[in-house]
Amino acid sequence: MPSLGADMEAGTLVEWLKQPGDVIHRGDVLAVVETQKGAIEIEVFSDGVLRDCRASPGDHVPVGEVIAILDSDKTSVMPAVKPSFSAVPSHKPATAERLPGKPRITPAARRLAQQLGLNVRNIAADSSGVVGLRQVQANSTETSPAEGGRAGIDFKEMRKAIAVAMARSNREIPHYYVSSDIDVTALMDWLAHENASRSVADRLLYAVPLFRILARTLVDTPELNGHYEQNTFSPAQTVNAGIAIAMRGGGLVAPSIRDVAGKSIDELRISLTDLVGRVRSGRLRSSELSNATVTFSNLGERTANTLMPIIYPPQVAIIGCGQIVSRPWVKDGEVHVRQIMSITVAGDHRVSDGRSAARFLSRLEQRLTAPEDS
Repeated sequence: MPSLGADMEAGTLVEWLKQPGDVIHRGDVLAVVETQKGAIEIEVFSDGVLRDCRASPGDHVPVGEVIAILDSDKTSVMPAVKPSFSAVPSHKPATAERLPGKPRITPAARRLAQQLGLNVRNIAADSSGVVGLRQVQANSTETSPAEGGRAGIDFKEMRKAIAVAMARSNREIPHYYVSSDIDVTALMDWLAHENASRSVADRLLYAVPLFRILARTLVDTPELNGHYEQNTFSPAQTVNAGIAIAMRGGGLVAPSIRDVAGKSIDELRISLTDLVGRVRSGRLRSSELSNATVTFSNLGERTANTLMPIIYPPQVAIIGCGQIVSRPWVKDGEVHVRQIMSITVAGDHRVSDGRSAARFLSRLEQRLTAPEDS
């Protein structure tokens, strides 16, 4: 059972998407696990054959306990092995049900379809003829405001998870904060010019070039990008940015986008759009919740000017961006109306200090004066 964040202690196995004997490739989704953040797809990180499943749908499994055995040195299909479970389940292992004249559907998928009011006979099966959670979610629509959010996500539990992680952060991490008000007029002017030549579907939100510039600046400030574990700081090789995304209903998650600094503007636009869409529909992958090396939190428009964020362990920094406001600003000895954003770095004093954050903000300001070159 993988750890999907500092706040996770266990997860509930919802369904297996592969069976013993199946050939598995890196990146394949092996199973779906229910956490306080919703249903998460568990990926595998090497090729091989699924040897054995050691947890049953419905089992509540602690982080670190083995749920499956992958034989990574096998390249051909192996005979299926009867699953062996680490604990005797209190119920029969869930298997896909056969609908008369229709594909099979897993119990978890059937329950979700019932919660969403969907007719399971109208849901297309996967390539193996089974209707699972992913097929149901692809056909789902958002719940009404009165229901408090997406089906299958308990926002009270999510709030508890956030509280645990933030309490740990405040208890263990000696935070420091450094802020700067930065002129982003050049960024907004560049954005307007760029969007004028794009179709409506391909236009950029300001968060896209902003996140890219933040990531590229972090490459020059490695002490703010990485993990602190077992009294040791490990700087990251790439900027895998956790993006704080508010969920309808009150939840908050920060799934990551890999190598933000290495992506083009359009690659990042597509990745961010895809990520926000899957957050809102409750469909995230395990790697997106476990490999962030830093977090970006952007309040957006009509919110607040300054954000003082809390670091998400084991990360060592989080960067908070307030809303963009028009303010009088002295430029070249004259007062102008400029677009200003307050950007705050929260850092871990065990790894860096205020000078690191100040250096980062100074370099960031320089990059934002010429966004077309960044």
